[in-house]
Amino acid sequence: MPAPVVHRAARPAAAPLVPAQTPRRPVPQLRPTDHFAELLLGVLSGRRPVHSMLRHTVGRAYDDLAHLAERGPLRTRGASPVVRDIGYFEPRPGALEVFARIGAGDRLRALAFRLEQGRDLRWRCTAVEVGGPRRRRADDD
Repeated sequence: MPAPVVHRAARPAAAPLVPAQTPRRPVPQLRPTDHFAELLLGVLSGRRPVHSMLRHTVGRAYDDLAHLAERGPLRTRGASPVVRDIGYFEPRPGALEVFARIGAGDRLRALAFRLEQGRDLRWRCTAVEVGGPRRRRADDD
């Protein structure tokens, strides 16, 4: 009896392996609350110049931010400050009152700011405070 013939399938030429393509998801956009918290943190920690906020502020917010930045309330010697938590209240459509907890090591600071959406649909900061009451101005009366 003849030996059984074993047939082997011919191997195809080595084709380049292409990983399966996963559907592309849109890159998530930062919420305006997150974006502004990071911008303000950069200025108040000394990592960004105050003038970088000119197009992102309106009214007295820029002056208040410049005054705060002079004092450097979020500058640290050890760990870099980071935004740990953000919350907000929407008093009306197109306005957000935001609070953020800023942490550096085991120290926490509070950051509060208000955002308003303009007719061009861009968000701008209209007020900013760090860990305490706003400084009194002569024209507040």
